[in-house]
Amino acid sequence: MVQVLTDLDLVISKSYICSDGGWLMDVFHVRDQLGKKITDETLNLYIQQELCDTRRRGGVPKELQTCHKRKLRPCHISTEHTALEITGRDRPGLMSDISAALYELGCHITAAVAWTHNGRMACIIQVEDGLKGGPIMVQKRLALVQEKLESVVEGHHENGDKRSVLLTAPAADRTHTERRLHQMMYADKDYEPCQGCDGSCRHWNGCKKTHVTVETCKEKGYSLVNVRSRDRNKLLFDTVCALTDMQYVVFHAAVSLKGSMANQEYFIRRQDGCSLVSETESRKLAQCLVAAIERRVSHGVRLDICTENKMGLLWYLTRVFRENGLSITRTEIGTHGERASGCFYVTDASGNDANPRTVELVRQQIGGSVLVVNKCPNSSLSVSRSSGEMEERPRFSLGNLLWSQLERLTSSFGH
Repeated sequence: MVQVLTDLDLVISKSYICSDGGWLMDVFHVRDQLGKKITDETLNLYIQQELCDTRRRGGVPKELQTCHKRKLRPCHISTEHTALEITGRDRPGLMSDISAALYELGCHITAAVAWTHNGRMACIIQVEDGLKGGPIMVQKRLALVQEKLESVVEGHHENGDKRSVLLTAPAADRTHTERRLHQMMYADKDYEPCQGCDGSCRHWNGCKKTHVTVETCKEKGYSLVNVRSRDRNKLLFDTVCALTDMQYVVFHAAVSLKGSMANQEYFIRRQDGCSLVSETESRKLAQCLVAAIERRVSHGVRLDICTENKMGLLWYLTRVFRENGLSITRTEIGTHGERASGCFYVTDASGNDANPRTVELVRQQIGGSVLVVNKCPNSSLSVSRSSGEMEERPRFSLGNLLWSQLERLTSSFGH
């Protein structure tokens, strides 16, 4: 459900989740990215159909895109192309090396999404045959592509360091791209260095770090997970992905914003019906939630790019960044007919803010339409902003306020 709403760029201002006894009642307060009420009946109907469907068909229909007079970003890598999944140690120039290798092998990159976090990198690249178009079907050529990319990714790795290159053929049931990136980074154990707030912050007012606590609510038979962090785009999606992929079931939840901070509270059990039983399990869950929240946080200057779609475009763009001493921390780029558009977040090679003069020089070299956004946007969980600072947060705050209501709803469902 969250995935459907997120893919439509809707802003979730509040959410109350209740499921027990084989019934559920989930409430989402949503607005568009400008904070306005959704009045488009076509969009409302599409949301109803998708939320009632047990299986995502993938992508947003073209008629809905036309209705909104804009191209909605694809939520899936196309099922008509070959997809490459790459994980490994991050380093300056890695994306440039990968795209250069694909260009040399005659592969045309039609879409790419890449994240970096805690010194690790995960990317999904969609390619087609540069001469014939369509997916690459010859097994010998696929093996050559995989071998070449493995040598590129392996170049700066230490012995025993994990890296992976996986080629996947076109498939109708391919996992949602951003959820797949979460799964790849989780498998790569990018969460291990994550700690969030060290616990010394007794008064949460003013602290902008990510807080995650996991406690046992014995009288209800759940584990209680409290998450407090800066609000940003797709925060709820990222949190729910982490819980789901770690095999936890959310039975009750309350999500809200106050000021620039987001509060999320979940009552969960493992899929086998048990609450968390060990300190080690609770600590890993907290680490993974911090990682899920932080791995999408964008560092650096953002460059929005729209230019002519051509063979070797990603290699050219990343080469320009590299030659000017810029490092890519996150990217998303796709092609639409004769045009290519996307965004890059860049820092200097040391991970510090890029020099504005260097960014301007890069903008001039790239050509096309390049918009420089000096501050990374922090849109919402998505929530309508409320005024005031965060007050000191009482223990089990949202759960205590809502539990009686949730119990009443659950009791009614049981009948």
